[in-house]
Amino acid sequence: MSVVGFDIGNENCVIAAVKQRGIDVLLNDESKRETPSVVCFGEKQRFLGTAGAASAMMNPKSTIYQLKRLIGRSFTDPDVQNELKMLPFETSGGHDGGILIQLKYLGETHTFTPVQIMAMLFSHLKEITEKNLEMPVTDCVIGIPSYFTDLQRRAYLSAAEIAGLKSLRLMHDCTAIALSYGIYKTDFPNAGPTYVAFVDIGHCDMQVSIVSFEAGHMRILSHAFDSNLGGRDFDEVLFSYFASQFKEHYKIDVYSNVRACIRLRAACEKLKKVLSANAEAPLNIECLMDEKDVKGFIKREEFERLASGLLERISVPCKKALADAGIPVGKIHSIELVGSGSRIPASTKLLASLFGREPSRTLNASECVARGCALQCAMLSPVFRVREYEVQDSLPFSIGFSSDKGPIGTGSNGILFPKGQPIPSIKVLTFQRCNIFHLEAFYANPNELTPGASSKISSFTIGPFPGSYSEKTRIKLKVQLNLHGIVTIESAMLMEDHIDDYVRRDNTYPEGDKMEADSAFGSSTKLANDDEDDVTMHARSLDDSWDQEGQFSSQI
Repeated sequence: MSVVGFDIGNENCVIAAVKQRGIDVLLNDESKRETPSVVCFGEKQRFLGTAGAASAMMNPKSTIYQLKRLIGRSFTDPDVQNELKMLPFETSGGHDGGILIQLKYLGETHTFTPVQIMAMLFSHLKEITEKNLEMPVTDCVIGIPSYFTDLQRRAYLSAAEIAGLKSLRLMHDCTAIALSYGIYKTDFPNAGPTYVAFVDIGHCDMQVSIVSFEAGHMRILSHAFDSNLGGRDFDEVLFSYFASQFKEHYKIDVYSNVRACIRLRAACEKLKKVLSANAEAPLNIECLMDEKDVKGFIKREEFERLASGLLERISVPCKKALADAGIPVGKIHSIELVGSGSRIPASTKLLASLFGREPSRTLNASECVARGCALQCAMLSPVFRVREYEVQDSLPFSIGFSSDKGPIGTGSNGILFPKGQPIPSIKVLTFQRCNIFHLEAFYANPNELTPGASSKISSFTIGPFPGSYSEKTRIKLKVQLNLHGIVTIESAMLMEDHIDDYVRRDNTYPEGDKMEADSAFGSSTKLANDDEDDVTMHARSLDDSWDQEGQFSSQI
């Protein structure tokens, strides 16, 4: 049995596996270390990964890619609508508000959800892994962006489960990068923590984290992101430039032809890479459309001028991460730059001027997330022995809870898990009820989310209670922020009060809901005093009766 880490990128996937001698990045059937995140439906068969990317030109309207931008999101989300305009396949809204993908396969029209397509991709990656390791694989850790909402995280877990994978943890990309960086470091000073900024500019997004390192320990101080700034946005700048050039010089409209768009975008991506190493680069495409050969030319200075608006946005999440961490720029020991979109020289210059030092590239830009996920999987699995190293991640959003009587947590927003809360964490809530009641979990600050994301998380129904209970009945709920960053109600207990006559001086309890205990990583801190010296509390679990009645539900 082995353990693996998956980095599911918007463009490519990377698989890393833990072996006795260390961590290996696995090769696919074409002996490549990266596998395209593509699922293509041909006339009679399905193509996955590299085969799917190769078949995209033959079946453009049946080729599904950029799933990371669609999974767990609403069809009416403005950002989703902008994404769908650039994708060739047909989509519609589902009855639950999600996205449905329509395509033709085996002579019939089929409808799939992004979760189902992602499960197909996971199955392909699992098959590659088992072929390499020559053994069954179930345990894994999956890398996800820090800006993923509760619904997107659950969608990833569902897709992995469909593929027969057991996800031990959904790990933030920058946390995985920091783990693959810090666990091998032996030169951290003993005087105090070492602060490192990790800047990940991927294909479709940018993420920044400030991390504190000490011997045998790492702690995420802050997460920041721009979910709409990545390498593909720089490709799109070149695409728009050459599309207008070709319309003027060759009288062809690239936007009117799906295959021409795919070919020009691929050529612009290659051109961007050439410009990263050269001051100028040509563009030549044979028979782009209407049987016309096209050619173009651009200098790096012109490209940087066209992309100046994108380059300016790079500094925004960096400044936000520093502010949330409360660390001045001068205390940052190193800036580690990773991601497929990080190779543009202008972005390196901008980060150097912002942090006052040159960014380092000590990590493999494309493989570090998968390696970090594999390391975390080895730590969580009993199969491997890994040296003691504590990984303390943090919550990138503020999560609140409310009941039928109003907010439960602290402040007017009812924040139960504030931004920066360690993952995992547990909070214990106390309620006084005699009938069924409802709870709502929500993101307390919508400005922290990606644009267009819903602030709703889930709703919970508690009850009915067995037997007859008075208004004095106390119910304790254990609310967990688990390793995946998902909020769940772990357990519920009825607290039966047995009060002697001479003790019953006051038959009332404080009104309102209370956050009675706050527990993170198993430590508990008392936050409320309900004179329990005078009352003997007997806990009775509601789980058995709820299972019988089927009344306890979590609705997403």
